Amino acid sequence: MLEDAPQNQEQEDLVLVEKLRTGSEKVYNELRKAIVGQDEVINQVMLALFTGGHCLITGVPGLAKTLLIHTIAQILDLKFKRIQFTPDLMPSDIIGTDVIEEDRTTGRRTLQFVKGPVFANIILADEINRTPPKTQAALLEAMQEHQVTAGGNTYNLEEPFFVLATQNPIELEGTYPLPEAQLDRFMFNIVVNYLNEEDEVKVVTSTTSNFKPSLSRVITGSEVLEYQKVVRKVPLSEQVAQYAVRLVAASRPDNKSAPDFVKNWVSWGAGLRASQNLILGGKARAIMQGRYNVSVGDIKALALPVLRHRVLTNFYAESEKVNSGEIIRRLLEVVPEPKSGL
Repeated sequence: MLEDAPQNQEQEDLVLVEKLRTGSEKVYNELRKAIVGQDEVINQVMLALFTGGHCLITGVPGLAKTLLIHTIAQILDLKFKRIQFTPDLMPSDIIGTDVIEEDRTTGRRTLQFVKGPVFANIILADEINRTPPKTQAALLEAMQEHQVTAGGNTYNLEEPFFVLATQNPIELEGTYPLPEAQLDRFMFNIVVNYLNEEDEVKVVTSTTSNFKPSLSRVITGSEVLEYQKVVRKVPLSEQVAQYAVRLVAASRPDNKSAPDFVKNWVSWGAGLRASQNLILGGKARAIMQGRYNVSVGDIKALALPVLRHRVLTNFYAESEKVNSGEIIRRLLEVVPEPKSGL
């Protein structure tokens, strides 16, 4: 049962829960027309979509990162903008700028704000690490507050609002690592890996022919906002909440509960947003799997995408070739689960 709801409201919420589940299946089926393999990547993007989170999608060139985001924009009835991040991109190129307009009848000049590409529902921030931190920071307020400030005025962004950013992990020349504050705004860091042989054969076959998938718009913006509201009503046990918080706390080297390998290899651990994102993502995952409560399994399943960009390794970890993913896997092994087995 959904928490703290009158009977009529509860019935409406249950209808929305079922609608969300069927809607997610429609989105998944449409995405699969264009995207082969990458099922886990698709699931994580959908979780972010239904919780209002932003995604950083990391992978080497040619793994369909941009195609995935384009396809999502095609099947959702939402406004889409692509921003190609380059070294010469300025904050005003993202947010917008004030321009002088003259009234031809009176000759009076006034400042008018011309909106930038950030004024859309889905933003593709392509190769976000190719632009300097000053320009990267132009997205901070938009991602957190869903608003932008220019010329002393504040402008609200359209809802729903998602930033789906891509970056290439193997190129260092001409790139600018994202600041920790920027990374923390992303709910998930989704890693796209190479396809297996069978899936790669399917991709090669389809993309070298005249085949073009026919995609349908299956969800509207208002439906997405309804889904986001009902996800937050999914009940959460205190034990599961404690497990999520303890898992995140164990990633902080100055925390008493942190294991020795964290103290040796981690310079900075995950913060409060990590705990919040684990819980919120767990709620959406539960609904998509036909359940009405969050389990420890949901938290563990989302630990890597939620924590991998928030756990910062030090020199000792790098010298021993230990990355954040390995540290998170070890944390999942050593942080005790609730005894009830939720």
